[in-house]
Amino acid sequence: MKIQYTDEKIFTQQQVTELFLSVGWISGRYPDRLYKALKHSSTVITAWDREQLVGLVRVLDDSSMLAYIHYVLVHPSYQGKGIAGTMINQVKEKYKDFPYLEVMPEESKNAAFYEQFGFQMMKDGAAMQICSFS
Repeated sequence: MKIQYTDEKIFTQQQVTELFLSVGWISGRYPDRLYKALKHSSTVITAWDREQLVGLVRVLDDSSMLAYIHYVLVHPSYQGKGIAGTMINQVKEKYKDFPYLEVMPEESKNAAFYEQFGFQMMKDGAAMQICSFS
């Protein structure tokens, strides 16, 4: 298995929907919005096993100071193979000149994963959100 990575937004709506639903993410239930959001994101790095989309990282940035990793996901059949780590390292390289590269794991149990790549908990920080999806 040779995984190919790209930052070209060559994915289809169906491919991203299937990937998001494979990990049980609610965004997959809104295929039109999800596809549009990804196409308009600052950076999207994808991982491919031939024609199958198996991983994705989405980054939002302000072009100079802050880049925010919003999504990191890998299809369950491909987890544990270093795909997420490879994509995160690609993001770190792309944004190495930005003073801030941030990530907000949806679940605190995922913080240890990001710590492997040099991310640290923000002192006195607290994640906050308004979510209109149910």
